[in-house]
Amino acid sequence: MTIFSKIAAGEIPSYKCAENDKFYAFLDINPVGKAHTLVIPRQETDYIFDMPDDELAAFQIFAKKVARAIKTAFPCKKVAQIVLGLEVAHAHIHLIPINSEADINFGKHISITAEEQKDIAAKINAAFLAQT
Repeated sequence: MTIFSKIAAGEIPSYKCAENDKFYAFLDINPVGKAHTLVIPRQETDYIFDMPDDELAAFQIFAKKVARAIKTAFPCKKVAQIVLGLEVAHAHIHLIPINSEADINFGKHISITAEEQKDIAAKINAAFLAQT
């Protein structure tokens, strides 16, 4: 079981942004920007492109709804979607609100207090729930 599966199952605490029966979105604990969110499938798959087509499509649609919620809660030009997938052997999408490409630098992380993370997650979750 991966760390992400344990997070989605509630075995490891997280700042939940959105969820349904197939997917879970939570704040990255080592963010490159405010509201940096990870979206994962509950079903463990290491490589995103190994997912069956219907599951990958549903994953992207869920991520789109989360991205819309992020943009609503934290106005920005766009929400970037990045798939790297080497740090944890569990498919995941990074969603990061940006105003320029310079806003994405995985070599530079920001510090956000637990209270701020809690507030950010609550705002994203409220925006997510408002659209469903």
